Amino acid sequence: MHILTHDEPEPGADTPLLRVDDISKEYAMGEMTVTALRHVSAEFYRGELVVLLGTSGSGKSTLLNIIGGLDSPSSGRVFFRDREITAAGEEGLTAFRRESIGFVFQFYNLISSLTALENVQLVTEIASNPMRPEEALDLVGLGDRLNHFPAQLSGGEQQRVAIARAVAKKPELLLCDEPTGALDYETGKVVLEVLKDVNEGLGTTTLVITHNVSISRMSDRVIRLRSGSVADVERTVGKLSPAQLSW
Repeated sequence: MHILTHDEPEPGADTPLLRVDDISKEYAMGEMTVTALRHVSAEFYRGELVVLLGTSGSGKSTLLNIIGGLDSPSSGRVFFRDREITAAGEEGLTAFRRESIGFVFQFYNLISSLTALENVQLVTEIASNPMRPEEALDLVGLGDRLNHFPAQLSGGEQQRVAIARAVAKKPELLLCDEPTGALDYETGKVVLEVLKDVNEGLGTTTLVITHNVSISRMSDRVIRLRSGSVADVERTVGKLSPAQLSW
């Protein structure tokens, strides 16, 4: 069994950091079989910001969970740095998630009894080469809110703590599932600005799931999913900053 680590050779500019090869996913629901993904293939390169766009039920979250090692495909393979994570085994997947992946979800999943600093420390204490928790919170504009509890923070601030927690271990992949879904318009733009800054400042390959077409305008590429399949892939022309978005 191969355990994935940061010690793998750096991929070249033309080499995908992560590759999804003919992924399908089926679920049994009673006597029925539901197909969530159908023969999905895609490549993701270092430093890209890619939006996975589609309506509810299009397979976006299922694909993100498989990429992040939280779920396994019914068929097909996923490669990270040319190592097959779909064949890594539980120990290898745990190491992959711990060392290489940062997750940001629609709901913040902060521990209410811990401060912002302590929530971030949960990750930095187990990562091999993390940034300082204070540095991560300063990166998302919360350097003056270290000792505040989640109940003392707005929804946007809580999501920024969640982003700080995700990036504090310096992941190569940042996976964001509807990160602005629970936020109002103005707060959502602030959070998207933070994600853009992390992507550009740290060079983290960032995948953002959304059903919001406008958000796709801030990405390098858009992958549209429809009924579990890739409908099309488009490189963004005239990429916008989050402040320029409207929806």
